[in-house]
Amino acid sequence: MDQVQNLVSQYFGASNRELHLGGIPVGNIAAEYGTPLFVYDSQVLDQKWNLLRKALPPEFAISYSVKANPNPAILKFFLDRGGGLEIASAGEFHRALSVGCPPEQILFAGPGKTPAELELVLSKGIGEIHIESLLEAQRISAISSQLGVPAKVAVRVNPTGDAQGGAMRMGGKPLPFGVDEETLDDVLDQILPDKFLDFQGLHLFTGTQILDYEILVDQYRKGLEIAKRVAQRLGHPLNTIDFGGGLGIPYFAQDQELNMEKLREELAVLMTQIKNEPLLAGTKLMVEPGRYLVGEGGVYVTRINDIKVSRGKKFLIVDGGMHHHLAASGNLGQTIKRNYPVALLNKLTDTPEETVDVVGPLCTPLDVLARRITLPQAEVGDLVGVFQSGGYARSASPLGFLSHATPPEVWVERGQAYLISERGS
Repeated sequence: MDQVQNLVSQYFGASNRELHLGGIPVGNIAAEYGTPLFVYDSQVLDQKWNLLRKALPPEFAISYSVKANPNPAILKFFLDRGGGLEIASAGEFHRALSVGCPPEQILFAGPGKTPAELELVLSKGIGEIHIESLLEAQRISAISSQLGVPAKVAVRVNPTGDAQGGAMRMGGKPLPFGVDEETLDDVLDQILPDKFLDFQGLHLFTGTQILDYEILVDQYRKGLEIAKRVAQRLGHPLNTIDFGGGLGIPYFAQDQELNMEKLREELAVLMTQIKNEPLLAGTKLMVEPGRYLVGEGGVYVTRINDIKVSRGKKFLIVDGGMHHHLAASGNLGQTIKRNYPVALLNKLTDTPEETVDVVGPLCTPLDVLARRITLPQAEVGDLVGVFQSGGYARSASPLGFLSHATPPEVWVERGQAYLISERGS
């Protein structure tokens, strides 16, 4: 409960035992839009954007990673603050265009890009495509040749095993992402002479959900060393270096918040070194965060439908579950189930009295939102909230499983609530 109380005091608010989101009692939101639903607080997203912008040197550009939460309202929010967008599919590309993002402010990364996707984004003038393999480079070149316009490309590099970290490593081991650092020269031998591949730079991303600023800075330094080697080969600095995302948020009780002030201090030192390095002069530096910007701004709100005891264990059965929030159930990358911050949203200040499992309505024992969690005495009709649910939640879940209705999404801002996606059938 301490983690929940910290989140409430840091980002949201409460009165009369009840959580407030965007200045609105959560019960009012649930009454108007029904449960289960996702609620996103714009003030939290704004706070996280400002924290990141303050930590990064002004020379760093930010591209929001659409995969974290592709709702158009969220894309527009970061676009309006000067961000670009990083996509991983044609569907995300269409969403980016639909909110008015200029194609040249869009980056396309991810393995297995199809010819149809590549033709679409190239025909629209996408800002940069990140090459994940030699075959993909050849495919991009062939399509660009047909269109008669060179493609702006960067090479995603899978670095060697130093400077690794995070909850999910995405570098330093055999992976479908990018080209191995030890083969980079051979890949560049094929790309650089190709007149339909306009080589821009490198994309280096080695892990996600990183809560240690020193690991992040080490990864940036590693990326810069690789970039300097390539720049030396070219005889001039690269146009772009994309450090990826990786900035984490504290999901679990033992997690420590990423120290953004320390990150700011270290990056200021790093930026001074960059400015004094001729091989990096004028290079555009980029990051593409997702969960860091949106994760803490969302709450998944469910309602208790039933309470039962089976062989001494008490279950709170709610109207939402893993079909809406796979990550909270522990089935999206967790080896051992750990609880997200979960609370009775209408009894925030009540004393925790009983240990329960919070489970959903699906016909599977995997549908568990919280296991062995201590909560206040619960009643049917109480609201159960899962915090840290703004990213990799709704859109990363099996929404069609058992054909339950898809949950709506609600945007709250300065005492007003807006429906930004409707409940499905």
